[in-house]
Amino acid sequence: MKRPSKSRQWIMSVIIISVICVLKLSLLAGQSPAESLQSIEIPFYSSNAQIIRHSAYVLKYSEEHEQAEWVAYKLTAGDLRGGIKRTNNFRADSSVKTGSASLSDYKGSGYDRGHLVPAADMKRSRTTMSESFYMSNMSPQRPGFNRGIWKRLEEQVRSWVYQNEELYIVTAGILQCGLTTIGPNRVSVPRFYYKAILDYREPGLKGIAFILPNKKSNNSLKAYVVSIDLLEEITGIDFFPALPDNIEENIESSLDISRWPFD
Repeated sequence: MKRPSKSRQWIMSVIIISVICVLKLSLLAGQSPAESLQSIEIPFYSSNAQIIRHSAYVLKYSEEHEQAEWVAYKLTAGDLRGGIKRTNNFRADSSVKTGSASLSDYKGSGYDRGHLVPAADMKRSRTTMSESFYMSNMSPQRPGFNRGIWKRLEEQVRSWVYQNEELYIVTAGILQCGLTTIGPNRVSVPRFYYKAILDYREPGLKGIAFILPNKKSNNSLKAYVVSIDLLEEITGIDFFPALPDNIEENIESSLDISRWPFD
């Protein structure tokens, strides 16, 4: 049997950890019925999930980890042409019934308040820009990661939006058991972050996903590409359940980088 390359061995380790955590959580939570908001970008969620809806994005909040398990939104080329400037008004999200993370959780931690939905994607209005600074949209990221390869991925996604007119995006940290925490609210520090991206415009239906370690990297973004199917296996999240089954299966199982031109 061919041994996996060193560049892919980390994927195997995160799969093992994630499968154990998903099984553990399933046993604790029981088999709650799954629901969907019908929008293409919204993953399945259990009936007792805390779903927060803002003007331009929807998130599933994890009280255990004090951050979003996923953040989902549609991004269009028109959105990116908006002229609203970054506000930097970081603040707690009062929509989170159990209370979101706070600014004090990050103070002195050495971690950035890393956006899940980037502020640069929310330039369409003052409201959407402001809402991108809720702490429910933040996750602890190492500075070299947040300001480096994560920023590069965000810029690459925006380039694809201009090329494809619109994309559906789901993103967050991979919330596993046993993570390091910061602050009085014990905000979990993900070891890995992901993005699942869907182009649902004819004739170019396609999807791509990424898993990136929470650390500085000068590698090509291509080194972190995975299929959406593999991302679902690792996270336990069903990302695009509103798609017709045959289209969902085809898009999520395929991995054709040639259909996604990298800058």
